Amino acid sequence: MGFSPDSRLNIAKFDSQIAVEKKQTNIAVNRKASFEYHLEATFEAGLVLTGTEIKSVRNSQVSLADAYCVFINDALWVKGMHIAEYKDGSYNNHISKRDRKLLLNKNELRKLHSRVKEKGYSIIPVRIYISEKGYAKLEIALAKGKKTYDKREDLKKKDAQGEMDRMKKIKSSR
Repeated sequence: MGFSPDSRLNIAKFDSQIAVEKKQTNIAVNRKASFEYHLEATFEAGLVLTGTEIKSVRNSQVSLADAYCVFINDALWVKGMHIAEYKDGSYNNHISKRDRKLLLNKNELRKLHSRVKEKGYSIIPVRIYISEKGYAKLEIALAKGKKTYDKREDLKKKDAQGEMDRMKKIKSSR
């Protein structure tokens, strides 16, 4: 009972699809980011974490609500990101709101640094996830703050879309 070459190919495709599905697991998402800012470009950055921090991240004990990124000595740091203390940590436990260094290549850092110098631009964390290799990654975005009328327009569009969806649901149920 041997496998034909075609069936082996199909099994390999199926295995690769499973690997793609397992690729990233979201830990935390900053939902206010898209409401408060126009997101122009996103970047994937590694995080420098201690042992108990990565354990807390894997337990989804992270908040990006007040987090923002700044340049300090030509390195990008995230401030205000809360990673809860690891419950089984000993005296070696980490400080929950400490500044954490972000790992990006020089070209990305140069691009971000030049854009942040322009008025109105900032760098904000969008989501944190675990990569397929098991590393914690932070997705950051180059963003420009929205005005209040932009926010109102977004809310109107969202309400109109919700109303249309409700009407479609009512028509399809009849």
